[in-house]
Amino acid sequence: MCHLGGSGSGAKSQMPLPTRQRIHDDRRLYRARSPAQCWRSKKNGPQAIGRSRGGLTTKIHALVDALGNPVELMLTPGQDHDLTCAEPLIENAGPEALIGDKAYDADPFVETLTQRGITPVIPPKANRNIKRECDFALYCERNLVERFFNLLKHFRAIATRYDKLARNFLAGVRLAAVTILLN
Repeated sequence: MCHLGGSGSGAKSQMPLPTRQRIHDDRRLYRARSPAQCWRSKKNGPQAIGRSRGGLTTKIHALVDALGNPVELMLTPGQDHDLTCAEPLIENAGPEALIGDKAYDADPFVETLTQRGITPVIPPKANRNIKRECDFALYCERNLVERFFNLLKHFRAIATRYDKLARNFLAGVRLAAVTILLN
């Protein structure tokens, strides 16, 4: 902020009194914004950080086996839907059944599972017109993935993402997953 004013010798001068006006520079945009807002292009590409209701967040997507051991891990920005990375997660896996929550209840995804010979154990959403059947006795085993995430969040670096780069954070998640697997 610049202030206009002069130094006088005690005699009244014809200069205006100092005002508190801002001198705007045409090269800058003056508007309220977060200080962390980046005006330049990202050097390292997308970093799997996204804005959601809770602020800047990252989602960790995991595929675990029948014992709760991690098989595949992925990162997405916080505002992305869970279904966006479901197919890449199961791409290299060949399970007999896939247990997922209601977020994975989409006709194209369920159709992909049935074409591959995988039994979808996904409860139907409440707004679904044609209700699908779900084996709720097998769905009770979904707690294995929740237990894995509970163990994963015992690691402080994972629970509070300190890493800026997605590759560093994913490496930390994988290291924590290996530690969980070995214990």
